[in-house]
Amino acid sequence: MDNIRLILFFALAFILLMLYQAWMHDYGQHPVTAHSQQKGTAQTAASAATSEVPVAPAVQKGAEGTKTPAVAPATPVAEKVRVRTDVLDVEISARGGNLVNALLEKYAIDPKTPDIKFQLLKEMPPNMFVAQSGLIGSNKESAPSHEALYKVEQKSYRMADGKDTLDVTLTWADGGIEVRKHFLFTRGSYVVQVRHEITNHSGKPWSAREYDQFQRTPLDTGGHRSFAARSYFGGAIYSPEEKYEKIPFDKMQEEKLDRDVKGGWVAMLQHYFLGAWIPPANVVEHFYSNVLPGERYVLGMWSPAVTVADGQSHTFSSRVFIGPKLQEHLEEVAPGLELAVDYGWLTIIAQPIFWVLNWLHKLTGNWGWSIILLTVLIKAAFFKLSETSYRSMAKMRKFTPRMQALKDRYGDDKARLNQAMMEMYKKEKINPLGGCLPILVQIPVFIALYWVLLESVELRHAPFILWINNLSGRDPYFILPLIMGVSMFIQQKLNPAPPDPMQAKIMMSLPFVFTVFFAFFPAGLVLYWVVNNLISIAQQWYITRKIEQSGH
Repeated sequence: MDNIRLILFFALAFILLMLYQAWMHDYGQHPVTAHSQQKGTAQTAASAATSEVPVAPAVQKGAEGTKTPAVAPATPVAEKVRVRTDVLDVEISARGGNLVNALLEKYAIDPKTPDIKFQLLKEMPPNMFVAQSGLIGSNKESAPSHEALYKVEQKSYRMADGKDTLDVTLTWADGGIEVRKHFLFTRGSYVVQVRHEITNHSGKPWSAREYDQFQRTPLDTGGHRSFAARSYFGGAIYSPEEKYEKIPFDKMQEEKLDRDVKGGWVAMLQHYFLGAWIPPANVVEHFYSNVLPGERYVLGMWSPAVTVADGQSHTFSSRVFIGPKLQEHLEEVAPGLELAVDYGWLTIIAQPIFWVLNWLHKLTGNWGWSIILLTVLIKAAFFKLSETSYRSMAKMRKFTPRMQALKDRYGDDKARLNQAMMEMYKKEKINPLGGCLPILVQIPVFIALYWVLLESVELRHAPFILWINNLSGRDPYFILPLIMGVSMFIQQKLNPAPPDPMQAKIMMSLPFVFTVFFAFFPAGLVLYWVVNNLISIAQQWYITRKIEQSGH
């Protein structure tokens, strides 16, 4: 029984090691090989299918002869339209009316360079990520795909002061069919409404469907092993039936997504940020994926075909979200979109932790103080459990000389020693496992908070006080890890020492081992552990002193 604390400490060390290895697996990606650029192929109306997404037979129902979205990259250079709002700085290409570049005005790449904004959409490799949309004509009818050339009205837009919306329009016309592609931006919002307004003056009915898709390449770190936080990187979809599903790139290579969904969305995720296409909730969309040369992955959806009679009009509408994973905002954008903030297998604990943290932040205005208050609340919630555990440890500390005497008496007779110790535990009403409970309780909370700090963009680059200007990154001077190590050492001194000298040496080395581990963890996580240790030391010292003075 006297080995249980050692086993638990090593179990916690093993968990920390697993977290560290997972961190290195996420952040220490090997550089992706250079992306081969596919050469453009001249296409005519009769041969356009050479660059189309393969369609599964099941998709053909009721849409015979319908073409699918072309995905080959457009090689000719097209002019771009720059659009600036209070939160977005984007470029729309006249080639297809695609969103090809996007900077997030409220998010810097690094807190040391606040003027250099984070780029989410990027037109060229490495790390290409674009949002494409277009129309697919039925029965070989001409329609503007994401490679069609649009006419632009002006090359630069900026949301004016006092205005809450900004409408950017591109036009396309061919054979009596006119398409006006609108991008509606809203102040303070990362959602862009995309509309294809179709007017038919061709003299005959015209049929088409709308498609929206993302195309991106795998993460390329440029050979740098960075600790810049990153979690899941890849595709995801949502449906009311299956809920949130990840569609990793390797899964796209194994099989193509081929599913009809009503009331869902498709997205490409990365750490802290995402892009998501959201169709009208009452329309059944077909979700699809594809893998293209040059390590380019496509995830998208298309709508049912609509026939527009001569002289009539029709509007296809969808929304695209380009921005941070702000949980409160994601819930408002679309059902299930908040699930893109992935807390892993401890979501049931992590989500309440974030909710409490967010509530505390509204009170304090500082995420560091919020973490400190959260730690106090957690300790208060488990006060009775901790009190029982510390009393048990205090009693074991008091009877350490008797334990050593038993060990000296029975020597190597382990069976007799264990029997004698159990008799003493029973007589003195000592629970040898009681001291394990604080550690067991803290492990799931610790891991859940780890994921909250990693996944919550709200804490990205969040400053605290003094030298800690980024709670989501490691302490630049390793001061907090050192304080944590010292506090852990003090805790060791308050605990009963193991009778075995070798065990005692190993236990005393653990503060050093944990200090090294924590040196590379987010400062916010270390702050939690430091405050937790300090409160535990105060509780343990008070209870131990009280028991020693009482004599029982």
